[in-house]
Amino acid sequence: MDKKTYSRVGEALWHTRLDNGLHIYVDVKPDFQKSYAFFATNYGGMDTRFQLGGQWQDTPAGVAHFLEHKMFDTQDGNALQDLAANGASPNAFTSSAITGYYFESTEKFEENLKILLSFVSIPWFTQESVDKEQGIIGQEIQMIEDDPMWQAFMNLLAGLYASNPIRISVAGSRESISHITADTLYACHKAFYHPANMVLCVAGNVNPQRVAELAREILPAQGGEEIVRDYGAPEPEHAAQPLRELNMEVSAPIFQLGFKADPAPMGQERLRQQLIGELVGEVLAGASSPLYADLYDRGLINKNFGVGYEAYPGCAFLAAGGESRDPEAVRDAVLAEAERLGRSGIDASLFARLKKAAYGSRVRALNSFEHICVQQAQAHFDGADYLDFPAVFDTISQQDVEGALRRWCTSERACLAVVRPKGAL
Repeated sequence: MDKKTYSRVGEALWHTRLDNGLHIYVDVKPDFQKSYAFFATNYGGMDTRFQLGGQWQDTPAGVAHFLEHKMFDTQDGNALQDLAANGASPNAFTSSAITGYYFESTEKFEENLKILLSFVSIPWFTQESVDKEQGIIGQEIQMIEDDPMWQAFMNLLAGLYASNPIRISVAGSRESISHITADTLYACHKAFYHPANMVLCVAGNVNPQRVAELAREILPAQGGEEIVRDYGAPEPEHAAQPLRELNMEVSAPIFQLGFKADPAPMGQERLRQQLIGELVGEVLAGASSPLYADLYDRGLINKNFGVGYEAYPGCAFLAAGGESRDPEAVRDAVLAEAERLGRSGIDASLFARLKKAAYGSRVRALNSFEHICVQQAQAHFDGADYLDFPAVFDTISQQDVEGALRRWCTSERACLAVVRPKGAL
């Protein structure tokens, strides 16, 4: 294995690529008793249309999430119970772009790693168990759909994008998951759960060479084919819709305001745009910005207001939201502030403080094994090196952030999604 040292953040990362295509990253932490392992596939809720064996496959919305639920089933029982019996704390998640399985433990790390690698790579489904899971996930979907914050966010994405599958709920709908069969799950596992489409990230007091040995022993000797994916027609720069509204049982309007950013490139430029995007959000409407203080003093936002930047295949966006008695007034104030900053520029001292704070936040996050592993896995799929973020920060100037703000934060690229109290429309 190769070892790379990141002196500016005090980290060292061991890396190897197995013959089957699996990349393994190990951050050795000799002073800690606990260890963390994250096994992820480059497959998420957006991947509903892809080629397998030269043929296009259209799968129901929610398959990636459904598959995550079912992967813990084994022919002999349930992997969650096996890991828990070994003192591990296991779980999994599915996002729009990736699915990851993980555990944290203070003992029996190798035994737990074997279980993790085995159940994720060896699927076992029956139609009876799939039918049962449809009811369970259907209830979960109902709970999600009853959440006004989730509804505001999904309506924002539907307003920003005309065809990109970021518009699709990761969990799907109760109707879409009714079309999922055991054969659907086996086909998607074959397409995406092979070593060349996956990554294993580990942090803790472990032996990197031993981690690689276990992966070689347990995982398939061969990787699968590279999967061609369809993320819809190219998106125009402008938002698909400027406003989306619905009514729910809420006491005050819930809103999400979004701006359609430039699609993020692959490689270190993707990480660079991520950092720029986060700074744009903080400069424009972050908790330390003049606009945030003004909106708060006017009673237009409360402490639940937040802003962030996200990037996925073929799309990227800024989103800010929370609760407000007048979401349109918040939108107008954000647009006015964006126009002012684009015209007059960002205050240099404010920019310096926010950039320093953003850098410090990422350094502090390295205290979390989960953060290190999940971010490294995501960066790997993006073609980037996450722990190189200090050098990337060095390349970002105030002019870079001002330029991105001028391009992205315009009325043409904006969508406001509002959930209003019933009877308000």
